[in-house]
Amino acid sequence: MPKKDTALKIIPLGGLDGIGKNMTAFEYGGDMVLVDAGLMFPDEGQPGIDLILPDYTYVLENEEKLRGIIITHGHEDHTGALPFLLQDLTRKVPIYSSKLTLGIIEGKLAEHNIRSPKFREVSDGSTITLGAFTITFFSMTHSIPAAFGVFMSTPAGTVMHTGDFKFDQTPIDGRRPNFQAINKFGASGVDLLLSDSTNATRPGFTPSEAAVGRDLRHVIKNAPGRVFVAAFSSHIHRLQQICDASVAVGRKVVVTGRSMLTNTKVARELGYLSIDEENIIDAYDVDRIPDDKIVVLCTGSQGEPLSALARMANGEHKSLSIHESDTVIISATPIPGNEKSVQSIVNSLSKIGCEIFDKSKGLVHVSGHASQEELKLMLAMAKPRYFMPVHGEAQHLRAHAELGVQMGVPAERVFVLDNGDSLEMVRHKVRRGRAVESGVVYVDGGTVTEANPMVLRDRQKLGADGVVSCTVVVSKRSGSVSAVEVFGRGVSSSTDELLGGEAQKLVRAQVEKLAKSDGSSIEALRRGVRNTLSNLLWNKTHTRPMIIPVVMEV
Repeated sequence: MPKKDTALKIIPLGGLDGIGKNMTAFEYGGDMVLVDAGLMFPDEGQPGIDLILPDYTYVLENEEKLRGIIITHGHEDHTGALPFLLQDLTRKVPIYSSKLTLGIIEGKLAEHNIRSPKFREVSDGSTITLGAFTITFFSMTHSIPAAFGVFMSTPAGTVMHTGDFKFDQTPIDGRRPNFQAINKFGASGVDLLLSDSTNATRPGFTPSEAAVGRDLRHVIKNAPGRVFVAAFSSHIHRLQQICDASVAVGRKVVVTGRSMLTNTKVARELGYLSIDEENIIDAYDVDRIPDDKIVVLCTGSQGEPLSALARMANGEHKSLSIHESDTVIISATPIPGNEKSVQSIVNSLSKIGCEIFDKSKGLVHVSGHASQEELKLMLAMAKPRYFMPVHGEAQHLRAHAELGVQMGVPAERVFVLDNGDSLEMVRHKVRRGRAVESGVVYVDGGTVTEANPMVLRDRQKLGADGVVSCTVVVSKRSGSVSAVEVFGRGVSSSTDELLGGEAQKLVRAQVEKLAKSDGSSIEALRRGVRNTLSNLLWNKTHTRPMIIPVVMEV
């Protein structure tokens, strides 16, 4: 039995250094509960990387304590690390979430050949016991249906985790946030509040999702040709509004993009997305329908290079293409780091000459996250004794911390942490604890690997200036050079010209000079080749390609 002074540990392993990789461990004595297991997508500075995951070494080291995994909602920044975590665990651990979220997760796990996971469906008001933890789920509104916050009760005290949320009073599915539960928990005592910080720098209230429907319908109704709408495939409420607007103005809906096809199928099967079969057509049947009777629902709102929108914009989609008479709606805001990718697609679409609508041209997107006044309202209802902002970049966490102080939480009781830091709660009092191993791991070519800055630097160098390979054959006895071959890949034309003449002469001279001196090793000869070529290329072309020297003694 844990002692009275046993600490509840709150350990964020991800989610405090950007939008993504959300994962927090809660540990009391011999029991641990994990809330969310998300991923982050790479940016341009991480070439070749497929996905970024939180380093969950701490969870694996304490696997025997892990009683369950709670997933607050179905977005990939909260679910995407699950397949990798489950493969690394040595036993099946129960996963608790809504019917929709579990349906989305099931598809992801199947892609990784993970069969028969221990799913446990919960709903608004469900209460479960996991070791020393008593956990109650309460409904929140977000940009995906069936999102939850959680309230945890332990012998050390209580914690409320909001999950991702906004206070939408007119949600598409009619399921409002459970204000009654939040007020009830606040009245009974919330020792520590963990709250979504994504929009903590944005004043006011976040508009309702319903507001988007009016603008979407107007654009779809008045478009002269086909309408292509790019949205998050998990944004089921947005997809419902697009379908409703399309049907209302007499247009058929085409769905394209792997994740869009998967998520719309799951949402329809589970009753979260409603559209009659007669109003959906296959992409291959588009040609038999007039252009002004078609809406194409597609992936690509974040500029993903292999998404349906990107392939259509570049004329590479197998069954659909975009024409000058068409209209494209980008119904999303770029995630930080994706701005250039989105702009690249917009430029490709602009060359086609089609009409493009994004947030700057109308209310075709609203955020799924609470703005400042909603965050204040959450603080007012929960009345936390201690406060920890989560889910955001440093600026968001700091801004949210300031809101907490404004709402009456003493500054010394507001904690802005980094991933791997921890808090400890003993007898309802919270203090900073010891840090644990944390960081990121990469999914590179389908394999999970530790973050290696040198590998990324090499890839950036290859992408920027190319590679030069130099092979030298030198006599072990005389030190004379019998052959020098220098060639480049991905180098500039001026560099290519140097490699055929001047570079070979300089390398030959340098190697013979070094080889005929006493005690020159193969490594010294390689270093001489690298330095000679590096200096030549920088002086002549101001480029620094990767140089691979090969020296063979005969």
